[in-house]
Amino acid sequence: MDAPYSLLEELRPGIARLLARNPSPYTYTGTQTYLVGDEDAVIVVDPGPDMDEHVEAIIAAIGERELVAISCTHTHRDHSPASRPLKARTGAPIIGCAPLSLEATGPRADASFDSDYQPDRVLEDGEELLAGSVTMTAVATPGHTSNHLCFAANGALITGDHVMGWSTTVVVPPDGDMGDYMKSLEKLRQRGDDIYYPAHGPAIEQPQRLVRHMIGHRMSREKQILGRLEAGDRTIDELVANCYPGLDKRLIPAAGGSVLAHLVELQRQQRVQEMEDGWTIS
Repeated sequence: MDAPYSLLEELRPGIARLLARNPSPYTYTGTQTYLVGDEDAVIVVDPGPDMDEHVEAIIAAIGERELVAISCTHTHRDHSPASRPLKARTGAPIIGCAPLSLEATGPRADASFDSDYQPDRVLEDGEELLAGSVTMTAVATPGHTSNHLCFAANGALITGDHVMGWSTTVVVPPDGDMGDYMKSLEKLRQRGDDIYYPAHGPAIEQPQRLVRHMIGHRMSREKQILGRLEAGDRTIDELVANCYPGLDKRLIPAAGGSVLAHLVELQRQQRVQEMEDGWTIS
């Protein structure tokens, strides 16, 4: 799929995007950076990886406008590292998610954490930033990571990695939490946003329908995992093989992380337990 790298695209009044040239099995065509604001001032959301080409494209897209803030949805390395060169070039503060650097158990299922991320201010749920005539509001959505934020502006929701149209979201313990993720999905289901703009993949034009589907999908996966445990599966490898037949080998670590996240949540509910030989129904 050809992608318009480094080309500013206006999506709706007050919101435009730039695509970074970092395609992968986990980023689809790349990380989408959003510019929120008007002709006088903007906020850059998810500046992306520290790539000279992408940073230069962001600088060019800002032009003569005031850069009010550099805001990150979370601190995986495909989202936040460019915040530093962008701040050095413009002097704008980094205002967004909390810092977080944590190694997952086993191989990383997607991007590793950006351990050098240092915000000037952390946004709390419901806090607002003003870019000219456009107001952007932080929406706390822990689950994919504990520090994940979405950002609402002009009827749209910039969803980071919390909701994506091209793929299910990776939830990997110990920081990724399936219980929190489900609560955050329910939180979005109750909102009235017109459209979602994810960090990877196309815009989601029927967001409530997708969120309901995602909640149902996760509940079905949970039921499937319980069924496989009842059938005798004990290890995450066995569960992945039977729950994700024919899966691209490159995505097996991600599937394993999500299975583990489900198991941890089921263990919290005292519905499964971890034994010496693996997992079993309680």
